[in-house]
Amino acid sequence: MSSTLDLDGVSAFLHAAELSSFTRAAEALGTAQSLISTRVKKLEEALGQLLLQRHPRLVRLTAEGERFLPAARELMAAHERALTSFQQVQERISIGISEQAVGADAPALLARLAKHDPSLVIGLRIEPSAALDTAFERGELDVAVIRRLGPGRTGEVLRRDAFGWFGAPSLIRPDGPVPLVSLMPECRLRRHAMDALDRAGLPWREAFIGGGMAAVLAAVEGGLGVSPLAARIAPRGAIDHGPGWGLPVLDSFEVVLRSNVATPRANAFVRELAAAFRVG
Repeated sequence: MSSTLDLDGVSAFLHAAELSSFTRAAEALGTAQSLISTRVKKLEEALGQLLLQRHPRLVRLTAEGERFLPAARELMAAHERALTSFQQVQERISIGISEQAVGADAPALLARLAKHDPSLVIGLRIEPSAALDTAFERGELDVAVIRRLGPGRTGEVLRRDAFGWFGAPSLIRPDGPVPLVSLMPECRLRRHAMDALDRAGLPWREAFIGGGMAAVLAAVEGGLGVSPLAARIAPRGAIDHGPGWGLPVLDSFEVVLRSNVATPRANAFVRELAAAFRVG
């Protein structure tokens, strides 16, 4: 085993491990996938251990990789502290994220991303996509991650999500109106779901209106009704009742990133953010 470790290799390993993809890691670091793969391979050779299992669509940690991961994080955190030890000026970035794009895990996502640059001060707004789009246009946000239901302004498409009518496995199709669980009235997806039911001639009722995604997911898990959700943010164990209940097929929608950042540090953060949203 080598007596020194290449920091670029450790960084490449961390990104590939956290994003489960060499491609996403390369996007986050602003480099080529082949270079990420080479750096990780050299790190494995230096350690004399296989850290990642390579699969066609993703990578997974080996047992040795799991063991090395905490130490790698500590090493890169110490390196970042050393780099910024004489830095006096903090940089701020204002971000808006739609809960329909990320689910209830937005704070956890940003907490993980912030570790890559602890001196970057992050302001976070979690609101409906329409409100965030307006705030971005007004210059109130540097970055907005929104769910786009139709034609929009500029933005980078991060992924497309298919939607279904998710509910608890024990939920039974009622004889009467479809019980609908949704976000607040200004949510565009809520309106889209209602319109789809109306066009299909299916009666529905509002069983629950949540003030946030955590409340909506709790209502779905509790069996209060079905909710128009992307499979990736539906509660664990929830199923799509759409086919079995004869509900209309919902469209797939884009998750879009809009950014006005200009500094290298902010751009690096936005690359990390974009790569995280592309995962899956």
